[in-house]
Amino acid sequence: MKKRTMGLAVATLLFLMPSTVSAARTDMVDVSNHNGYMTVGNFTAMRDRYGVKAVVTKISEGTYYHDYTARNNIQTAKQAGLYINGYHFARYNDVPSAQAEARYAVAMARQDGLPTGAVLVADVESNSNNTGYTTMTQANNAFKQIVEQAGYRYDLYTMGSWVNRRFNVANGTGWIAQYPYNLTQARWTNHHAWQFRSDQTFYGSYGQFDASQLYDDYYTAGQDKNTVISNGNTYHVKKNENKGSDQDYAQYGSFTVGTGLNIRTAPSLNGQVVGHYQAGDHFTYNHVYIRESYAWARYTSYSGKTVYVAIGKMGGEEYGKRIKGNSTAFKRVYVVRYGDTLGSIASRYGTTVSAIAQRNGIRNVNLIFPGQKLSL
Repeated sequence: MKKRTMGLAVATLLFLMPSTVSAARTDMVDVSNHNGYMTVGNFTAMRDRYGVKAVVTKISEGTYYHDYTARNNIQTAKQAGLYINGYHFARYNDVPSAQAEARYAVAMARQDGLPTGAVLVADVESNSNNTGYTTMTQANNAFKQIVEQAGYRYDLYTMGSWVNRRFNVANGTGWIAQYPYNLTQARWTNHHAWQFRSDQTFYGSYGQFDASQLYDDYYTAGQDKNTVISNGNTYHVKKNENKGSDQDYAQYGSFTVGTGLNIRTAPSLNGQVVGHYQAGDHFTYNHVYIRESYAWARYTSYSGKTVYVAIGKMGGEEYGKRIKGNSTAFKRVYVVRYGDTLGSIASRYGTTVSAIAQRNGIRNVNLIFPGQKLSL
């Protein structure tokens, strides 16, 4: 984290899963006024296109600077279904100054609506070279104590060259920055996270971002959001007597339909029906909601529409088969059958004729052939 200056048909649908990478996943990004006011759409694109799960937004610096974009970024990241955390850019170099900065950071975090239980990070990368190892370790611990007393969880961010040289960073803690040329090898695997670049760009967002790979669930509130939740395993969801339940999970995967299912505009039986799946159809999803006692899979079509499909009912009744995935970067391919038109395909899958034509380079929208493969 560099300093921010006051600044997804039948059995003919094929899915090409992305190859597994061993390192440098964009699991988490940090943002600040340097990136402007982030929108729900910005964060949704990060989530759906790049697999981002968590965000850390700048809250404060020293005892004098409050990032004016923090409150907005917290709210929009939450609306996009991402885990939101905060960071404080540290200027302290002893215990008293660390305590003062911690109190300021907590006050600003509360003012901005950072949820209790979120991580509030001390970004320590600019203290005086004259501050000794013991003093800085004590200062970091003092900051940690106040943050935890306030109901937040603490972590320490710093550059790799400072780990256990300028102060203590124990295994199982820490968010470490190191930007190597070769990103195929995972680094700092004994810590919570590795920040591997500072020049990441995202479709639709302003500026460059720091991107990090997560090694555990610390920044996702202790929950593995890639795990496929079985409808038979929802006993932990608190039920509302009238509305059934209300939970969501940032999961990724593919679903093979086992019975006829409607495609809707909302995770509700009251949502408008905009398409239909038949037994044997497939689709990929990027989020799972539990609403009205049903599990709903969500995906965003290439035309930009967000749609929902009931994939099971609480109590164990499954409407098909879910397969876990770790990215939303699945490729949806439809093989044209006799009698198909672009209009019928678009209507069935919640997209448009123009979107399919543009994506597949089709000049004559009235001319497609059985066996032709179309990206949806």
